[in-house]
Formats: sequence, C-alpha cells, structure tokens
Amino acid sequence: MTAVTDALEQVRSTLREVLRFDDPARWPDDELLAVTASIEAVGRVIDAHRAACAGEVDERSRVELGSERLSSRRGCRSASELIERVTQASGAEARRRITLGAATRGRVGFTGEPLEAEFPGVAAALAAGLLGADAASTIVRELDRPRRVADPVTLAAAERELIAAATGTGDGAGTPVQCAADELRVQAQAWAVFLDQDGPEPDDDRAMLRRGLRLGRARDGLIPIRGDLMPEVAAGLTRLFDAHLSPRSNTGFVTDEQAAHFDLSGEQRSTDQQRHDVLAAIIATTARSGQHPSIGGAPPTVLVSVRASDVAAGRGAGHADGVEIPVSLRAVRQLICTGGTQRVVLDDRGRIIELGSQERCFTPQQRRAITLRDGGCLIPGCSVPASWCEIHHVIPDVEGGPTHPDNGVLVCWFHHRSIDTSGWGIRMHHGVPQIRPPIWLDPGGGWRDATKSPTRIADRLERRTRHRAERRPGPAA
Repeated sequence: MTAVTDALEQVRSTLREVLRFDDPARWPDDELLAVTASIEAVGRVIDAHRAACAGEVDERSRVELGSERLSSRRGCRSASELIERVTQASGAEARRRITLGAATRGRVGFTGEPLEAEFPGVAAALAAGLLGADAASTIVRELDRPRRVADPVTLAAAERELIAAATGTGDGAGTPVQCAADELRVQAQAWAVFLDQDGPEPDDDRAMLRRGLRLGRARDGLIPIRGDLMPEVAAGLTRLFDAHLSPRSNTGFVTDEQAAHFDLSGEQRSTDQQRHDVLAAIIATTARSGQHPSIGGAPPTVLVSVRASDVAAGRGAGHADGVEIPVSLRAVRQLICTGGTQRVVLDDRGRIIELGSQERCFTPQQRRAITLRDGGCLIPGCSVPASWCEIHHVIPDVEGGPTHPDNGVLVCWFHHRSIDTSGWGIRMHHGVPQIRPPIWLDPGGGWRDATKSPTRIADRLERRTRHRAERRPGPAA
C-alpha cells in the first residue's frame, strides 16, 4: 500500500516538472494540440484507476454488510459521499465513477467462481488507456438498459463496435476520425434501440408518468423553468426553434432587396436567448388566438398593476399576477404598448372609486390591416412571422400617439422589448413605416421604407422596373 502511494507521489512530482511549461498562448497551433492530446492520454490512464477504485469502494460499502460497510466505518452515508470526501469531487462525478467502476470490475459468482465484468470490452479498453471516462460511461449508460433483454452475442458485438468507434480501431485498421463522447452517444442510443426487442413501449409508459413542467422560485430576476418533455413534444419544439433560429429562414420574410439595404449580421443574442424569445412569442400568440379557455370571459392576459405616477416619472416597477417578483418598468411599458391599459383609481383605504375603460388596445380589424401592410417583424433579418408579432406604438401615448394603424407597426417580442436600447429607429412617414439601422451596424444608414409583405414588395419591384424602363432611351430615329 505504501509502495503504491509513494510511486504515485513520484509520478505526480514528475508530471508537475514536465508540465511546468510556458504560457500555452505562446505555442504554435500544432504544439498546442499535440500537448493537449498527450495530456488527455495521461488522463485516460488516471480515469481507469479512478473508476476501479470507486468501484471497489462501492463494493466494500454494500448495504448487506451493515455496520461493516466501509462508508459507515468512515462516518459516511454512502460510497458516493465517502468518495466525495476523499477526492473532493462532486456528487455527480463520484456517482459516475462508481457506475463505471462497478460495470468494469470483475465479479464473483454465487459459488465463488470468478466472473468477467458486465462490460469486459470497456474494462479492457479503459485499463489500456484507450478509452476515456466520458466515452466509457457513455457506452455503459446506453447499453446497460437493453443488456438485460438483449442477445448476449449481439450485445458483445455492439460493445465492440462502439469501442472501435471511440478508439479509431476496427478490423485491425484505424478509422480516419475517432468519435467524441457526444457522437458516440448517438451511436450507442441507436444500438440500444436495436438491442431492445421489446421496443420503446415500457420506457414510453414510464415517460408518460414522469412528464411535466413547472416554474421554479424566482432567482436573480428570472423564473427558472424545469421539467421533462415527451420525445415527440421536444422534437416539435426543437423544429419550431430551428425554423426561426436558422441564419436565413425559409419563411420568405428576408428578401434580397432588404439584404442589400442592411447588413443582417448584427444578431447579438445567444441561441438560448433566441429560444426564450421564440417561446415568448408562442405564448403571446396562443393567448390572443381565441382558441383556448378564457379567464373571466377574456383571453388569458397578463395583468400588471403599476402606479400611474411611476409610469409618468419613468421609475419604479410593476407587479404581474402569478409571479412573485416585480417586473421592470421597461416590461410594463411594453405590455402597455401591446395590450393597452385600464385606469383604476383607489382611495386611501383601497376602495375602488373609479374604473375606466380599456385604452390603447388595437382592435382585431386594425391588427389585420397592419399585418397586411407590414408582413412580419419589421427589423431586417428577423424571421418572426406576423401572427407572432406585437404591435408597437411608434409615438407613445404619453407623447400624444394615437392607437391607429398610422402609428402601429409589427415587431417581435424581443425587438419590441429592446426598441429603446437597440439603436434601431422606427418612424411613420405619411402612414408608411420606415426603418433606420443602428449606427454600430450601418454608420451611414438612413431611413428606408420597411415591409415584409410579399404583395408590397412585388408592387415596389414592379414600380422600380417600370421607372427604369421609362428612363431608358428609345431607339434612335
């Protein structure tokens, strides 16, 4: 025991000396990648022994050993907790090592005879330093469920194929590219489906019981959302995201004419932020569709209370029904611009003494007219369709702007929320929307008519073609 510990300490000291190098930022590309690969190869050797030790700790901490369990004798509730304390690894990492170690360690039969590991191929590749912990855990995790029902010969073949894909070896010849752990996961899942002769129905029944969605408690000004989606629901949502997050959507809203006017490479949102904004548009569209249950005789509408003095002064916050934290005044202004307001006057004791009618709300007829004119979110490069858009009051109500099609334009949730800070300019010129790009995107940009209506674009192109034809000199006499 002491000899092994001393030898490992010598290895650690040697590695520290070898790896006491200059700043990697100074290395050439080839050297940087070569050292990265070499360090990973050393790490794979360590990974194998980490898993082996974790598996043995787990074996000596079996429940049936009672008070003689290793974890109990060291004052820990489980093997995972003991490994956490010894290694300072996270609970998730400790559990992963235990799972991998248990699946790749030799076993003993009921009569005491030695048995091979549950995944002998993975165990051998791991011990040889050919397979890292990520890849090995992927194979074990994905093949463990069908292992109980699969044909042993076919299961062994699947294990060999996955190891070959991960290590770049197969039939005695190297393959051009070794699979990374994520690529290996896709292959392993395909093998799992093939190996499970009962099909996905048992999993589907369990998934139906576990499906769910819930809103968490507020944290840092955000409401976390957690849950589990059925695969087909997740697939539908993924396709919906893909349709609206592609660099150049097939919706037809971004035309060559618009691309010539604007540089459309100014998107600064992360992909996760864009998914959030797509979901926000889906929720708003669904609420006003009229095809869902009403609340109090009206479509599901977010109710926000805010003091009129705060709105006028541009300070304070609003309080939305259903969430526990206040919403910013910028969000309040966006909701007012989109859904209108209703004035409620309370006396000092809280009694309602005046109830006004709803104001600043575009009618369905006005929305149809604006949709026909604008065709979608007016910001170039945005693929959000008209049906998902909100209507923005170009001139705010506090500045005398009317709720009229000549003062309303279509913008998506994100561009409506950020219209005051993004730098995009929107104005109405004789009832026609015009757009001006931010200075950082187009320093010399000016105002241009804006639309994504195919009919209006066709009319514009036709007029331009006719104008050019009229200016073309006729044949000489």
